[in-house]
Amino acid sequence: MTTENRPTPAGAPRAGTDESPSRPAAAAPRPHTGTDPGPSRPGIRAPGEEAPVRQPRARFLLTLLHLAALGVLGPVVFGAVAGLAGAGVGLIVVLGLGLVLLVGLVYVLFGVAWFEVARVESLYGLGAPPLAPQRRVRPGFAGFLLRIWHQAVDGRMWRSLVDFALASVMGMAVVWLFQRLVNSAVTAFAPLGSADTVPGPLGFGIPASQAPWVGALTVVVALAGIAGLVLLHRVVAVALIGAPVREVELTERARASAEQREGAVRAADVERTRIERDLHDGVQPRLVSVGMTLGLAQRKIDEDPQGAKELIGEAHTSAKAAITELRQLARGIHASVLDDRGLDAALSALAGRSHIPVHLDVRMGGRCGREAESAVYFAIAESLTNAAKHSRATGCRVTVRLRPDGTLWARVEDDGVGGARVLPGGGLDGIMHRIRGAQGTVRLDSPQGGPTALEVSVPCAS
Repeated sequence: MTTENRPTPAGAPRAGTDESPSRPAAAAPRPHTGTDPGPSRPGIRAPGEEAPVRQPRARFLLTLLHLAALGVLGPVVFGAVAGLAGAGVGLIVVLGLGLVLLVGLVYVLFGVAWFEVARVESLYGLGAPPLAPQRRVRPGFAGFLLRIWHQAVDGRMWRSLVDFALASVMGMAVVWLFQRLVNSAVTAFAPLGSADTVPGPLGFGIPASQAPWVGALTVVVALAGIAGLVLLHRVVAVALIGAPVREVELTERARASAEQREGAVRAADVERTRIERDLHDGVQPRLVSVGMTLGLAQRKIDEDPQGAKELIGEAHTSAKAAITELRQLARGIHASVLDDRGLDAALSALAGRSHIPVHLDVRMGGRCGREAESAVYFAIAESLTNAAKHSRATGCRVTVRLRPDGTLWARVEDDGVGGARVLPGGGLDGIMHRIRGAQGTVRLDSPQGGPTALEVSVPCAS
């Protein structure tokens, strides 16, 4: 459905707020691109996604070329690494210069390991994620040293280095076997010459009459050796780089689960703080005022009935306002229409209560999960509240789609002054944690001068 709603006197549901610079600038809303941020983990394939397929012959030839190149470059790389390690150890007593070289050595080894993972992944498509540097877990210099230590003892990095070393050794063997193959091919035609004895494939002399079958046999052995090394390279690469992929995936899932749990806890804390603030700043003072007004009316009811009547009327008005605020607060905690009629109807009611015009474009072929719909609803509600309070927007566009992959996607864009930032405890902070708690993703784009666009994407299975 597509509707456009104008503001009504009723107040929008209150939620946490985030500040935007108050600049008297406004920009027209940018057209919706329909892009979904969805930052998946780099290098890890989604469930059901297949690895890129190479033809066996092409993969064989590529592996052979890789081994030949490593047979030439591998010794150079390890020579440079050995030289850097020797210089670092030798200069460790010279004003600590050796420590700088050893730190550099750690990251040189990381670079070699990263290259090896990328190389093997390009050949076999094992689904191995790119090797990433260790993150700093503590601030300051101690955190830097701890990060270097974790990088130096990273098991995945060392497995990749071992694979690189073994591939280099196999590459040197491939180069040697290729040389023997060429020599054997030349030896096989030795009887065409006049010499009685010719150099054999291994360097020793053999009779010219035996050269054809010796050369042919050596060619077959060399080809078999090259093919065996190519197959052995795959076995070793899968064992050292491909096997830990499952472990990495489980680690990523555990980390994502921890982030989801942290986001849910943080969202609940932000929501609790918001409710406490709204009760303390809004409903509570109004109810206290109602009580005081009724107390004054009780004292005046005998001597000044008219004045008491006016005080009772004032208390009645304040009580109705308190009921309205409680209703809005309850709606901010849970929108009953969301369960009864779905996200489409809930957003229509929300847009109708907005203080700024809202262009609503919702296209859903059915219902989504309750958690996903609730997360998207409150993200949109908070965005509209922020647009009305801080961005000086004159209009807002809300787009919601239920995508074929089972993802509920929404985009809220206003034509305000922009500059929105995520502040701890603020409305955008609550949006971030609520969406992460539902295993979703959030992207905020709010340059100075506007416009501000917020995109959320939540899996319906959440």
